[in-house]
Amino acid sequence: MKMNDDDIYLCNYDLQWPRLAEKEIGRLKALFQSQNWILDIQHVGSTAIPGLSAKPIIDIYIGARSIYDAQQGIEPIKSLGYQFWDENPNKEKLFFVKGMPPFGSGRTHHIHIVEHKGNYWNAVILFRDYMLCHPDEIAVYAALKYKLAETFRNDREAYTDGKTDYITSILKKAGFINQ
Repeated sequence: MKMNDDDIYLCNYDLQWPRLAEKEIGRLKALFQSQNWILDIQHVGSTAIPGLSAKPIIDIYIGARSIYDAQQGIEPIKSLGYQFWDENPNKEKLFFVKGMPPFGSGRTHHIHIVEHKGNYWNAVILFRDYMLCHPDEIAVYAALKYKLAETFRNDREAYTDGKTDYITSILKKAGFINQ
């Protein structure tokens, strides 16, 4: 089957992913070294969970003092080769993509800027940390992701939506969401 530049495909965990994340985090820290609106930067998502198959896209969360303050980071992040989704309907998050067609040949990195210690930040960090402590969940999540990738190869939104119930179940197990 021929794949398009922005189709969803999964691959086995790659030991390079943490190094690629750290390199990009280092670039971001250098870019914003004199800024005080960034409170934390973390590698998150499937590429941050050893052993988990993933789309080969490094997800980085920047915890900002506020989304209002984070607006000043848009142009500097774009200078690193990222495209900013300025039409994002979710005003609690800023989203950037590196390598997205037609600006590149394939996504390599996503940057999400959210309020530090807010609901988005806490949920993503807690999900990652729960998975790191419960390796039995990795195979379950991987199987779901492969099924969704096969079903929604060209529909990123449906692929992401298909993971919602599983992610919610993990957040309940982790105590983030009340039963």
